[in-house]
Amino acid sequence: MKIEVLRIGQRLVRDDRVTTHVALVSRAFGASKILMYDANPEIKDTISKVNRMWGSDFQVEIIEEWKKVLKSKKSDSYKIVHLTMYGENISSVEAGLRSEERILVVVGAEKVPREVYDFADYNVAIGNQPHSEISALAILLDRILDGKQFQKKHSNAQREIIPTKKGKRVMNKATRSVDAR
Repeated sequence: MKIEVLRIGQRLVRDDRVTTHVALVSRAFGASKILMYDANPEIKDTISKVNRMWGSDFQVEIIEEWKKVLKSKKSDSYKIVHLTMYGENISSVEAGLRSEERILVVVGAEKVPREVYDFADYNVAIGNQPHSEISALAILLDRILDGKQFQKKHSNAQREIIPTKKGKRVMNKATRSVDAR
């Protein structure tokens, strides 16, 4: 399954961090790309640094017109999945989402225009209460990928975390040395 994420809008200052976290969750939870509209371009540099350090070919694209992206992706056979607390509960639609080949997840920042709701193939709610778009994205991706995204290893990583019960262990892949704390 190919998954991309479209981040629409950004509230000044507050959302640099939130949009960065939407990108980090997209990357870590199995999406291949994030398209960002009205976002700080420095976020792209941040994610590129993360990719270099921890591996991945996750892509970040700054876009000019989110409506064109929606239309283009729909014509490329992507299913548009809009995350909203007003949508159908994830438990009702997750099986259908798992069967899709291509998904574009729309994650809004401020009030999302009505046309996104109308254009979406799925309007999905993680819960029908106010909540974080970051957590909603993580839950959605985990449910539709069934946790398989966490088994992926990045061959181009400079560092790799070695899971441990206590403390921190990180391997520097270039030197094959382990930093333990």
